[in-house]
Amino acid sequence: MTDPTTGHRGRRAKVIATLGPSSRDPETIELLYEAGADVFRLNFSHGTHEDHAASIAAIRALEEKTGRPQTILMDLQGPKLRVGKFKDGRVVLKAGANFRLDLDSAAGSEERVQLPHPEIFAALKPGSTLLLDDGHLRLKVKDCGADFAETEVVVPGTLSDRKGVNVPDAALPIPAMTEKDKTDLQFGLENGVDWVALSFVQRPEDVAEVRAAVAGRAGVLSKLEKPAALDQLDAIVALSDSVMVARGDLGVEMPLERVPVLQKRIIRTCRAQGKPVVVATQMLDSMVKSPVPTRAEASDVATAVYDGADAVMLSAETAAGTFPVRAVATMHRIICQVESDEHYLSLMDAGRLATEHSSPAAITAAARQVAHTLEAAAIVTFTSSGSTTLRAAQERPHVPILCVTPNLSAGRRLGLVWGVHALVGDFIHKVDDIGDVAVKGAAKCGIGQDGQALVITAGMPFGKVGSTNMVRVVWIGGETSTA
Repeated sequence: MTDPTTGHRGRRAKVIATLGPSSRDPETIELLYEAGADVFRLNFSHGTHEDHAASIAAIRALEEKTGRPQTILMDLQGPKLRVGKFKDGRVVLKAGANFRLDLDSAAGSEERVQLPHPEIFAALKPGSTLLLDDGHLRLKVKDCGADFAETEVVVPGTLSDRKGVNVPDAALPIPAMTEKDKTDLQFGLENGVDWVALSFVQRPEDVAEVRAAVAGRAGVLSKLEKPAALDQLDAIVALSDSVMVARGDLGVEMPLERVPVLQKRIIRTCRAQGKPVVVATQMLDSMVKSPVPTRAEASDVATAVYDGADAVMLSAETAAGTFPVRAVATMHRIICQVESDEHYLSLMDAGRLATEHSSPAAITAAARQVAHTLEAAAIVTFTSSGSTTLRAAQERPHVPILCVTPNLSAGRRLGLVWGVHALVGDFIHKVDDIGDVAVKGAAKCGIGQDGQALVITAGMPFGKVGSTNMVRVVWIGGETSTA
């Protein structure tokens, strides 16, 4: 649980809680924070702008009350591909039957239904697979054209009105942002969200499009839920500020047994590039209705933490579930248990890559080694943009990372990042201040005790992005400069 005095979690991996009907009131939001929520997700597939505005106001009020930066992630809906409606609301498709998809808006039957997406027809070819209703039904394309597809039912089942369609083996010529997304994005940016999650990412150009629209006002998080994105994984991660392993849609569009392997691949790629990575979907799914998760779900969360994920996410568990606060508290306990394992930090060490050939990277790696050798209480990063702190987190040190920044937006964004505890304020007026500020900041955040070292990294001159070029050691309870 959160220390009510310092706000310190005592863990490294972060918890994202999705707000919804079960949790968007101010009282529950505060309880979620106290239970361990580090980031609040607003899902723009649901709710009105008025609902989300009220949630944002409640989170900012909590920020004012706690004196701790609170992180808001808005999740754009993205394109929703769906079939049309049926005469009787649903039909039963039998194995081996022929079934036609076309642009005709007439009500569907057992022989055909509307698919109002010509861009799908443009991407199909004989042999293509279509998945309906989250993969419960599977069709194989036998013939197709600009406005139709003749298919064979491979996996039968009941198909009802407006069920979703997935095309796993084709990159669709669809922009990542719909008109709704553009309107939602403008609303979110005007209301000060910290992260924007982009759905339906297929190619690096999708990320570039939203980056241009965001224009630096928030971090851009790419949700990897399409197989096409994995073909250009390195380029997509490079363009993103963060990445989410969206396992729900990945598990629909490809064999389920591949998802755990891809999860590890995505996490490794993100760690190599120093980009925060989130693991999401069905992590404690049974807690939507049950006060306790299954043992398998607890192990699933633990696996993501052992792999070095920056954050794990709760969706329906907190948005619509019966036990939203308990779900966050359970996630918190699982993470703490994993991180107390003697093998956890050795796994983090094993996942580190060779230090890149740059002065900031070398300085940060040195700070990690000094902190380890001295058994320091923390690494303290002084940063304006957050880049120094991100570098420290990439190193996965054995000690907490205390970020001191004058930039509230940077402090908020870093709430998503592994091991980081942000302290926001205009504390530094000259170089000699940093030792004193580091010691006082650690005390304020409940980190360290007398006689322990603090390892400081900063860039000179202050405020210049990417200028990390200094390591300093100060001792708690020892002599420090006067602020």
